[in-house]
Amino acid sequence: MNKKTIKWGIIGCGKIANKFATDLATIPDATLVTVASRSQENANNFAKKHNAKKAFNTYEDLAKDNEVDAVYIATPHSFHASHSILCMQHKKAVLCEKPFAMNAEEVAEMISVAKENKVLLMEALWTYFLPHYRYVLDIFKNKTFGELLKLEADFGFKAAYNEESRLLKKEVGGGSLLDIGIYPIFAALSTLGIPDNINAKATFFETGADSECNMIFKYKNAKAYLKSTLIENTKTEAIFTFEDAVVKINTMFHQPSTVTVFKDDKEQTLDFNYKTIGYNFETIHFNELLRNHKKESDVMTFDFSKKLIKVLDDVRKEINLVY
Repeated sequence: MNKKTIKWGIIGCGKIANKFATDLATIPDATLVTVASRSQENANNFAKKHNAKKAFNTYEDLAKDNEVDAVYIATPHSFHASHSILCMQHKKAVLCEKPFAMNAEEVAEMISVAKENKVLLMEALWTYFLPHYRYVLDIFKNKTFGELLKLEADFGFKAAYNEESRLLKKEVGGGSLLDIGIYPIFAALSTLGIPDNINAKATFFETGADSECNMIFKYKNAKAYLKSTLIENTKTEAIFTFEDAVVKINTMFHQPSTVTVFKDDKEQTLDFNYKTIGYNFETIHFNELLRNHKKESDVMTFDFSKKLIKVLDDVRKEINLVY
């Protein structure tokens, strides 16, 4: 039986949208039909590159397009809520790039609008769906190597100092925490859960956006040492220390990577033979939810998204970062 082809629209034609569109093309029962950018030229170029038949210079035009089943939101963080809500009010399913929104209030509003309009909404935290990360989660859940005692996760790169760059603009949610700190925090939340106590310290660019954030999450029987930085290149690994073994997701842990297990003075590295950038996994999941008329993911649940933004809000409070 042929599966219904899910027809996609993309709002925002930047770097991450290009990656998403590239992997969308690898999924047989999904197609990109429409793209929208604030610039008609950008929209046209993106549409040509990724074989979309329509290109708009307003997001509302895309939201109104009857041909579109689902919309991927890839605009700056500060617009996630408004652009998601616009699409949902036009009865479109929405896959919104992480972070879901700027704060817990915006996330609550997005979920409320999704329920009101009876449409599917999911935060696009692609790491949750990657096979190597699912493998490590299974080790944690099954207590394969006993309890998790310590997590160390970092994400850092040296960003060019450009005050006009989205990365450094505080008003659009720029800075290390929301952009890349979300990944180490996600690693802690998806295993150890909400921390009992958060200790965080940050440094800031002249723009007011955070340049680096160091965090310690304390739990009853474990600790998580987390870091995000835009001022140095780091290994960007996630190291899970269990009672009986150490499991390390190797460099660029948040994207397709390998996993090394250290146990009894032996080490084994597992390769998951990725053939794509990695965005196809979350998209296939989302497509299936849509075909089955689901309104919420059973993996990236509303509850998880609410917890994630709450922890981000708590860290911001700790480092006195106000948008």
